[in-house]
Amino acid sequence: MEYNTSRDKMAIPEYGRNIQKMVYHVAEIKDRKERTAAAHRIVEIMINMHPQIREESDYLHKLWDHLYFISDFKLDVDSPFPPPQKETIHRKPDALHYSEDNIRFKHYGKHLEKMIKYASDLEDGPEKKEITLLIANQMKRSYLNWNRDSVNDKMILNQLEELSGGKLKLEEDVALIASSDVLAGKRAKKKKNSQGKNNNGRRKKYSKKTY
Repeated sequence: MEYNTSRDKMAIPEYGRNIQKMVYHVAEIKDRKERTAAAHRIVEIMINMHPQIREESDYLHKLWDHLYFISDFKLDVDSPFPPPQKETIHRKPDALHYSEDNIRFKHYGKHLEKMIKYASDLEDGPEKKEITLLIANQMKRSYLNWNRDSVNDKMILNQLEELSGGKLKLEEDVALIASSDVLAGKRAKKKKNSQGKNNNGRRKKYSKKTY
């Protein structure tokens, strides 16, 4: 009896072991013309196994790449597509370079700090004052997104002044958006999303025809 532990590891398990054995066999066929014809037949079988792949763009190119991969790039046939390079497939992805921006208050994010910098460079006037108020309200929303029950408006104004280097100031008695309104909006959005999921489930349940 042949156990899976003694068999070759499957290159792409979705196609199964029989496809892998067929590819190995085709790679050893001496006649190139016969070998190429057999490779085309395997691709047709792969399509029949996963017909939904036809919905993908360049699905044939993808299947031929899979064929080469399963053969460990030993398949030598007249393919309609250039064979992929083994070095390219196994090459490690480039390391991701994370942002080195030093964000003073991480719960506000770098985009809000960019908005503050933009507003700080504006000339004093009604436009700058209006944008400053919008930024302060957004800061309050962002702060409350961190599951805070409440936040002191004076603290928001002080942090706005700090982030802007003293260039953005609002009167201490200015009325920012109410914490209750922000939290109510969050609860309403959560409820709506929850209802949407439940409705989708009901539609799926009752969409089946019964006879």
